[in-house]
Amino acid sequence: MKKIVPILWFVLVAFNLIAQNTSKPNIITFIVDDMGWTDAFNPNYHTPNMAKLAKQGVKFSQAYATPVCTPTRTSFLSGMNAAHHGVTNWTSPVKDKNSDADDQQFSPSPWKINGLSPNEYTSYPQLLKQAGYLTIHDGKAHWGVAGTPQANPYNVGFQVNISGHAAGHPQSYYGKDNYGNLPGKVSLQAVPDLEEYHGSSVFLTEALTLEALKTLDTPIQNKQPFYLNLAHYGVHTPIQSDDRFFQKYLAAGLDSAEAKYASLVEGVDKSLGDIMNYLDEKKVAGNTIILFMSDNGGLSLAPARGKKAHVQNLPLRAGKGSVYEGGIRIPVMVKWPGVAKVNQVANQYVMAEDLFPTILEMAKLSRVKTLQTLDGQSMVPYLKNPSLKNENRILVWHYPNKWIEQDGPGINYKSAIRRGDYKLVYDLRTGQKELYNLSQDMAEQFDLASKLPEQCLQLTQLLKSYMMKHHAPMPVDKKTGKVVEIH
Repeated sequence: MKKIVPILWFVLVAFNLIAQNTSKPNIITFIVDDMGWTDAFNPNYHTPNMAKLAKQGVKFSQAYATPVCTPTRTSFLSGMNAAHHGVTNWTSPVKDKNSDADDQQFSPSPWKINGLSPNEYTSYPQLLKQAGYLTIHDGKAHWGVAGTPQANPYNVGFQVNISGHAAGHPQSYYGKDNYGNLPGKVSLQAVPDLEEYHGSSVFLTEALTLEALKTLDTPIQNKQPFYLNLAHYGVHTPIQSDDRFFQKYLAAGLDSAEAKYASLVEGVDKSLGDIMNYLDEKKVAGNTIILFMSDNGGLSLAPARGKKAHVQNLPLRAGKGSVYEGGIRIPVMVKWPGVAKVNQVANQYVMAEDLFPTILEMAKLSRVKTLQTLDGQSMVPYLKNPSLKNENRILVWHYPNKWIEQDGPGINYKSAIRRGDYKLVYDLRTGQKELYNLSQDMAEQFDLASKLPEQCLQLTQLLKSYMMKHHAPMPVDKKTGKVVEIH
């Protein structure tokens, strides 16, 4: 009897775990790199699957990320705002190398140049894994530099990793180039793990999609809930043509640079469609959540996106690297069969760090302990009732870094805060403040700072308090040696 009881107990526990797992929804995060707010529904681009997803769920009209990628991806994983976790710029592939450009006025701020260590927080993939999910990462990671634990998806809760490493963009999208792995030409940006497609005509976006579908077969057959983080390298530079779609955009009259970009966008749209079709074929679409998003606003620098800079995301101002709307507003769509409303738009403003508590609620993980305090708030209430609004919520963007050599609109050493319809942009160089009413002026053309001084002061004080609370990294003045303060 002593031997039988433990065996029966183990069988019962295993049966209960299986029963719990089958009741949990599958979850997919579909992340497009550098995709602008307007790209998903740009009439010049062919994106039928993005349109289909929007009709099957809720589209967020005012969803936000940070100005560049690594801070957003760290916020996704940790549920913390960038000013809180301290990874405020993109991380270099090289250990201990600050990616900030040199500046005459400022010394670099003490941001976490190697990324956020897994010892500093509890990631949601780790929590999903503990709850019985098979956790899969496929594509771009870029959470930290090579040689650090955070660069490796296995160390942040993923049980499967395909092509995720320290680099923030691919050396090449082309299978004929081995995605950058040609002898004598390999750099830290060469995409790993896809040897099966080396020397072929398979574009990187397609290769990642094919690998994702292969990986999902096992958990579906075993009726194990899965979490897939399909994080495409597209549509990041280098802007290379996806030749499956490129010629039709040239024929439609787009210039070569824009036709290449459009082909990248259509490539990720096809990937989304392939994923959705697969779920239908396997009869698991009804129990699978899809969260579609980008990691920052669309690139607007010339010549990569054409001859004229900062017009690619109109009507939004500027683009990637900027705290203006073009640099931080992103496309977000969520399909949750049976829970999320269908073909609805939620106008509540939400932020990258909201992904963490949203996924925990979707996975029915209500009582979990994390090393960090979460800044994010669940988006689930807005999926169930898209008309809900919370005008008191505060969103913060903090970029105490130099992204490119020359300052651009909202680029380099800028912070911003939003509450309700009002958004304050703060210049860390000069202390200049700009105030915009986004409900009336999403293009940020009419600065209201002088007309509404009380509103401006209130937001400035809230921004200052937020930075002090989280000990946010700030630049240092080279002449005085003093840390910049918000006034």
